[in-house]
Amino acid sequence: MLTLLSMFYYICLRRRSRSGTRGEALNSRRAVEAGQRSPLPVSVEVEQYAKEVVDFSSHYGSENSMSYTVWNLAGVPNVYPSSGDFTQTAVFRAYGTWWEQCVSTPTPFRRTPRAFHSQDYIELAFEEPVYPTAVEVLETYHPGAIVQIQACSLNPFSQNPTTDVRWEVLWSGQPTKALTPQSRQFSPSIKQLSFPTNLIRLEVNSSLLEYYTELDAVILRGARERPILSLYKMPVIDIVDLSDSEDELPDPGGSFRQAGDSKCNTGNGYFDKLPYELIQLIVSHLTLSDVSRLAQTCKLLHQHCCDPLQYIQLSLQPYWARLSDTSLGYLQGRCSLLQRLNLSWTGNRGALTASGFCSFTKACGQSLVCLELSCCHFLSEACLEVVAQTCAGLQELNLASCDRLQPQAFTHITKLSRLRRLVLYRTKIEQTAMLSILTFCVELQHINLGSCVMIEDFDVVASMLSARCPLLRSLDLWRSRNLTERGLAELASGCRLLEELDLGWCSTLQSNSGCFQHLARKLPRLRKLFLTANRTVCDADIEELAANCTSLQHIDILGTRMVSAASLRKLLQACPKLLLLDVSFCSQIDAHVVQELAALFPNVAIKKSFTQ
Repeated sequence: MLTLLSMFYYICLRRRSRSGTRGEALNSRRAVEAGQRSPLPVSVEVEQYAKEVVDFSSHYGSENSMSYTVWNLAGVPNVYPSSGDFTQTAVFRAYGTWWEQCVSTPTPFRRTPRAFHSQDYIELAFEEPVYPTAVEVLETYHPGAIVQIQACSLNPFSQNPTTDVRWEVLWSGQPTKALTPQSRQFSPSIKQLSFPTNLIRLEVNSSLLEYYTELDAVILRGARERPILSLYKMPVIDIVDLSDSEDELPDPGGSFRQAGDSKCNTGNGYFDKLPYELIQLIVSHLTLSDVSRLAQTCKLLHQHCCDPLQYIQLSLQPYWARLSDTSLGYLQGRCSLLQRLNLSWTGNRGALTASGFCSFTKACGQSLVCLELSCCHFLSEACLEVVAQTCAGLQELNLASCDRLQPQAFTHITKLSRLRRLVLYRTKIEQTAMLSILTFCVELQHINLGSCVMIEDFDVVASMLSARCPLLRSLDLWRSRNLTERGLAELASGCRLLEELDLGWCSTLQSNSGCFQHLARKLPRLRKLFLTANRTVCDADIEELAANCTSLQHIDILGTRMVSAASLRKLLQACPKLLLLDVSFCSQIDAHVVQELAALFPNVAIKKSFTQ
């Protein structure tokens, strides 16, 4: 009986849609695009929390604990509806624009689509595939970072995963800043899918936030069967009203192939009268997706869009969901002059293979000076070997969160003797490989070894840095738990040009050894110093910094119990360029002191987190 009623309901709606006006059709179409949740006449809505975190780009926590790690997003809420700074939540590595102001920050890639805002991501697997009707994110501190929610057709728990993996955007928006840091339940309207999913991806941008955003749990609501209304709504969309998204690039490079194979316009209008260089300049301001479409208009513009000068730098990160070996093959003929390449986030789940990457690198990598490969899980030892053999002039290499690369793969980096910037955050590099790299890559200026848990003795690494890298300007040793005052003293004595030093959560450093005061005296050029969660930092350390490091711009002393308001006032007076000071969980610095200091030094962002 229920089935007959459902069929009758569907037939009535179909007849109504056929007799509707164009305005009604457009309204229906907009309703679908706005993601309005459809009533489910026969299906029952399923509610489920994330079962597992399957991938992510960065997190504040360590690899060996649960505090502030993204793994806290799995399961039911730990904190919500409470607000504040809690260790049981998921926290990303950065916030605001502070990190972008550092000397270690690479030059941004041109042609990034305006709608691509993502800086970090998390992928969550749920128990049961459903047709989503809602995604709810429980944000417990400084909400507003989420800029995109996507769904995948792949079941991460399937024993026979499909090779045809599709990602669909359920919702996207711009970076925002909530009016209050209090907790909230973020549940934007999402669009309907044509396939069930149990793999959800959240992409975030924390650049507008005043402090770290914290996420507690994610709820996926949906129906086991495809909602009936999703079947009848689609035919009433007016084809005239359809428009392409400006940021979609289903097949980067494919448009060039189509334009070359098809008949093109020979009448180019006034473009024939423009200088070649002027047209090149115009084309250089377009995104890659726009260039792909422009190449299909006429032979003249196709020639300009395929000119290797348009591909001196190429960022494919915004198109990570659709990039494949075939895409790289189409682009290969145009990248003979390629110098900067960003493949971060691409190729996961088989879309891009190690062989496809190696083929492209061999053909186009001879002139590369910058290669961004963060979170590229397709990478293998063979890939790094090809990079080392082909890209002799490489100066920047980013392998952040390539945590599936085996330790022996990193030995190939030793052949890249001209490296100046090396990011190995959250990789499995071991001490022997790191020492070999420092032996041969003596031009290194920026090194990130944050959360490299396979390095057994950071004192030995610090000693080698002191001996082999006198040009070092920035060093990230975030959560290097076995670094002691001996290694820090050698580092400070040998790397006198250091401007940035992150010693956050290096718990084996003890202030009573005098290591921080020695550091302040030896490194007067310091602009950024993170001593996060070192409980032993004291007034003498702060006063030594005030006396010697007057160029300081960013300093984090979160969690110390021994720093007073008086020493902070001296620091603020001595460092006129100071922009960021984090005193969260400093027991002697209460909210009243923060208010007083903020009034006296209005140009400094003084951070003091809270829990409630």
